[in-house]
Amino acid sequence: MGKISEALQKAAKERIDRLDKVIKIQEQKRVVARKMKESKVDARLIPYFDNKSIVSEQYKSLVTNLLSLNKGKPPHVMTITSSIASEGKSVTALNLAITLSHAIHKPRVLLIDADMRKGKIVKYLGVEEHKGLSEHLNGQAQLDEIIFQIDIEHLSFISCGQVASNPADILASARMSDLLRELRPQFEYILIDTPPVIPVTDAVVIGAQTDGVILVIKAGETQRGIVGRAGELLNQAHAKIIGHVLTGIEYFVPDYIYRYL
Repeated sequence: MGKISEALQKAAKERIDRLDKVIKIQEQKRVVARKMKESKVDARLIPYFDNKSIVSEQYKSLVTNLLSLNKGKPPHVMTITSSIASEGKSVTALNLAITLSHAIHKPRVLLIDADMRKGKIVKYLGVEEHKGLSEHLNGQAQLDEIIFQIDIEHLSFISCGQVASNPADILASARMSDLLRELRPQFEYILIDTPPVIPVTDAVVIGAQTDGVILVIKAGETQRGIVGRAGELLNQAHAKIIGHVLTGIEYFVPDYIYRYL
């Protein structure tokens, strides 16, 4: 029995050693985000400043709806876009990412600015970031050079980088597919902010590579036909629309509601 016990202990030790090696390899592969020293966050990112405000509660409802999709197995990588410009997609993407990172299970969240024409994520975060998605896809920067954080736990960012001459082409490249494949195991949720659907093809290209598309619509301004056309373009590319977010709504809040804030 003594020899058998020794053999079992030896086998157990070998399994533990192998497991330790696997864990070390996984840790070496894990992306480490650089912390930005200074940040002047835009006032429109309300969940960053006040997690209990009326607007923050609306984003919490949106997160609840997202997490309940597909019987509690929500999409992992999502595209955030709009039909046309100035509908609030980037602010929506940022507020959604912040709210997701505050979820009770503290998921790791990544927001990628894939609008390599007029990206605004860095501007809204109030940071300066020169290398981003554009440089990485063009082979000018490694992943650990472009991913960064500010003072929000569990939330990381990739900026759009410099304006690209051929954004649709590089977003459709194998390098973009490889990037998403590398990032998927590192984060519970990845949000990708893209240009609007109607003017350019970038959102359609990215939407087809992700698990779903959230279409942002500005109330009282975006025409129904334009939204319908955006939906048609996404459907033609086999990009799945998983929901719509209506921005620019003004409504009366009864006094009694403030008792719950």
